[in-house]
Amino acid sequence: MTDITRIPNATLPSKSRVAIYRLPGGGGFLWAVATSPDRSQDIRAQTLGTLGVLDGFLKDAGLDRTRIVKAEIVVTDHDNKPAFDAAWASWMPDGYGPVRSFVQSVMPEGDLIEIIITAALPA
Repeated sequence: MTDITRIPNATLPSKSRVAIYRLPGGGGFLWAVATSPDRSQDIRAQTLGTLGVLDGFLKDAGLDRTRIVKAEIVVTDHDNKPAFDAAWASWMPDGYGPVRSFVQSVMPEGDLIEIIITAALPA
């Protein structure tokens, strides 16, 4: 049995969508990456869709949003930050905001956002 569980990306098996590392004495970390299931929508809707995917990963691991300790936000247009921030604020519980970065990058056609999180598993 390995101490790392990986959920592969369906279209690129050499890449994981989720990786979970369990420490020998309990606890550990979950890393996950997500994009929106509907790439035809605007940044706010794609953000909410992406966050919904992350909710599923967290739930499958027995976690919730309060366990996120780091978030990396990648967008195609930095000018979308206010719309992203509004969607994020409606999703993240007050007082539990993780360390967060926000960067612009080139992404596949239709993708406006990708979010990578690190969450802490309870001891």
